[in-house]
Amino acid sequence: MNDDIVTKAASFNWASLPELLQEKGLDLSLDLGIKVLTALAIFYIGRLVIRIAVRALQKMMQRQEVDKTLETFICNLARTALMVVLVIAVIGALGVETTSFIAIFGAAGLAVGLALQGSLSNFASGVLIVLFRPYRVGHFIEAAGIAGSVEQVQILTTILKTGDNKQIVVPNSQIMDSIITNYSANSTRRIDMVVGVSYDDDLDKVRATIKELIDAESRILSEPAPLIAVAELADSSVNFFVRPWVNSADYWAVKFDLTEAIKKRFDKDDISFPFPQRDVHLYKEYAD
Repeated sequence: MNDDIVTKAASFNWASLPELLQEKGLDLSLDLGIKVLTALAIFYIGRLVIRIAVRALQKMMQRQEVDKTLETFICNLARTALMVVLVIAVIGALGVETTSFIAIFGAAGLAVGLALQGSLSNFASGVLIVLFRPYRVGHFIEAAGIAGSVEQVQILTTILKTGDNKQIVVPNSQIMDSIITNYSANSTRRIDMVVGVSYDDDLDKVRATIKELIDAESRILSEPAPLIAVAELADSSVNFFVRPWVNSADYWAVKFDLTEAIKKRFDKDDISFPFPQRDVHLYKEYAD
């Protein structure tokens, strides 16, 4: 057998070896170049297709009048899932065995999932928000110590806009782990005011004056009926609870306007706003 190897080596045209290697190298370079170009084409065309598909999904949900919160969440989730499929397709176009890659990807995903438990918690909380809908896009809420209008509900976070126009990104898990106060969930709200008057003022006159101001305010609802009641005999004042009902959108405007109207009317009708008072008794000691 050794004699056969020596014979074949002696009969091989060693002078043609550089040309043969050059030809094979050219073939390999050409094949690799075609794969790279194919992968790039798949990537860019795939991104375009994903953009079109997500936009079509969004328009379809808008025609079906799907809730804005659910629409945003599903579109983000669909975009992420399609991008994962696209990446796998690009890797397959490069000649990598995708079956083994998917297995490796799954194992790596498990490891990353264990390392990113917080992100998985945010994702699960995002799903719960979409399913149970404690708030929707456009609602004004208070959660995780932050108050603001909901702009977006994303896969991992909720984006709020505060009253002074700051954008705050809050992890979904923090919102779901806290108490959520939704000020926009109901169409009407009650304004709670405390109006203090002097002990020397006529309580019937005070009640009639406040009722007149409430009746003159067109944005205050007749049902439920406004409450005007003597609630406290405080140290320096008699306190009335004034509780009219308004549409949620009119809450702050009516509260500010009614407070100002009460102050001006009380000044006009000589109804006093008492200040805290304290009696001080002085005793003089006489020396023997």
